[in-house]
Amino acid sequence: MANTPIHPWKVPGVPGDFSVSVKRDDLTGCALSGNKVRKLEFLLAEAVDQGCSHVTACGELQSNNCRAVAVCARQLGLTPHLFLRTDFTNEKEVGCAGNMLLNRLCGAHIYLVPPHHDLVTDVLGSMESLAQELQTSRGESCYVIPRGCINKTGLFGYIHVFEELRQQVCGGTAAELAIANYLTGGHLRLESELTITIDLTLDTSVTETADYVYGSCDKSFQEMGVGHLRSRDLLRVVGGFVGRGYGLCTTEQMEFIQRVAAQTSVVLDTTYSAKAVLGLVSELRHNPSAFGGRRVLYLHTGGLFPMFDGRMDRVLEEKEERQPRISMLSQ
Repeated sequence: MANTPIHPWKVPGVPGDFSVSVKRDDLTGCALSGNKVRKLEFLLAEAVDQGCSHVTACGELQSNNCRAVAVCARQLGLTPHLFLRTDFTNEKEVGCAGNMLLNRLCGAHIYLVPPHHDLVTDVLGSMESLAQELQTSRGESCYVIPRGCINKTGLFGYIHVFEELRQQVCGGTAAELAIANYLTGGHLRLESELTITIDLTLDTSVTETADYVYGSCDKSFQEMGVGHLRSRDLLRVVGGFVGRGYGLCTTEQMEFIQRVAAQTSVVLDTTYSAKAVLGLVSELRHNPSAFGGRRVLYLHTGGLFPMFDGRMDRVLEEKEERQPRISMLSQ
């Protein structure tokens, strides 16, 4: 994969004494779009090497990860199976909005998971059962991708990103970048997304408390063989910017998305990045001393397609003078 670009970013509300740049990891491909592709390069290479003909993944209904799995799998001739958690009780309610459009266009087999099922403890067992059934009934192997692509194999995707950042002069994702920072001898201070950063801001983990994020990262460190590391020494997680919760967006956040796009052409999303960047602006304005310098790099990890679910319509259709209007030419 070619290096994704870094360029200056004039985010509305950032104090004038700070210089913000953005690394466009949302530009990893048209239908792919986002950071999950980094990990899938290694995970699906392993699937192909193992002779698998199917791949399965899990997430929420509008999961960017699952959409990327569906697209990448079809590119490699693999059949995707997606376990998607939703409040819907009938398959006819699912529709084709956002990521679901690409999932269905790619012919992914979709299994709807009730909202009370845990994606790790409950759904992983169902995914493994499917893999066993495919092996038994068809003699075909299925590669099971862990939630968020988080394992030792997927880690290499963000070791590569960190090396890329260093070459360009400037871490789910937080743990991997923290480990990459350590293994490559980097000296950047990272912050995950509930999250704001000193040198790098990641739009991840918007559903959890800071303590949960640290605990999750420490667990990942154990699994990846670097259990002597402590995430609190490598990351700064700043809470308070989750808003209404995963996949939910406030009016303020949606208006911020529109403002950023109108002024910079960079499109944020309602699940992760709008919350991360609002948090970044807040930290820069109200806690500037937490930043070791005045140059900040924001890592944009994608998430565009859930935006196509109609929620932005009201914001864009407001009758306000500050909004460009649509008008008919007179005869």
